[in-house]
Amino acid sequence: MDKPAPLVTSDSRRFWEGCQQNELLFQHCMDCNVAQFYPRTHCANCQSDNLEWQRSSGRGEVYSFSVVERPTTSAFKADVPYVIALVDMAEGYRMMMNLRHCPPDAAHIGMAVKVFFEPVEGSEWSLPQAEPAEPL
Repeated sequence: MDKPAPLVTSDSRRFWEGCQQNELLFQHCMDCNVAQFYPRTHCANCQSDNLEWQRSSGRGEVYSFSVVERPTTSAFKADVPYVIALVDMAEGYRMMMNLRHCPPDAAHIGMAVKVFFEPVEGSEWSLPQAEPAEPL
């Protein structure tokens, strides 16, 4: 069973196109100066539609994480155990991604991470993934 490909919508297309180019993009509201992720048509803070796409540094810090011991579907069976993390990105937004190249027992809140892009097998898209910013 193949892993699911991203669901690309008109709101998220620019984000996924950035991932294809190894660029992590996020939206920035030009009216209230707030960064946001996931992509939307309006600012979640002030409801303005004056949003601009910006390139992220790809650097962040683990806010929280969970170790997955049982796969949700057979497509993820070979991956367990794996770590899913909420990452506070340097630009002020939070996103969820897998924490790769890190044993589950080495993951911790406050861990500095950087983003890399992993192609989705059988798809034209790539997924942003986190890995430790410094070697373990």
